Amino acid sequence: MKLRELAHSRTGDKGNISNISVIAFDPANYERLRRSVTVERVKAHFADIVKGEVVRYELPRIAALNFVMHDALGGGVTRSLALDAHGKSLSSALLDLDIPDDEPA
Repeated sequence: MKLRELAHSRTGDKGNISNISVIAFDPANYERLRRSVTVERVKAHFADIVKGEVVRYELPRIAALNFVMHDALGGGVTRSLALDAHGKSLSSALLDLDIPDDEPA
């Protein structure tokens, strides 16, 4: 299953840093997201784009994970030659991440 079936996303960017929050539709799925959407998987998912560190912040009270991705925007939105490589397009790409179907909620 795709991450988008369990969560939605909010994004932001500042300079060369992209910030993506993954928010469970149902708080009962938060633990599943916490286990499945790791720093390693996010970094691998964006291997061609994110050149720096990926940091994950856990927000259990709002059933969300926040990923801060450094050196992710080709120098920054106003400096990059890439079209629409900032946060909003990256959040859509992250929601395409595969989550194991057989993992309990």
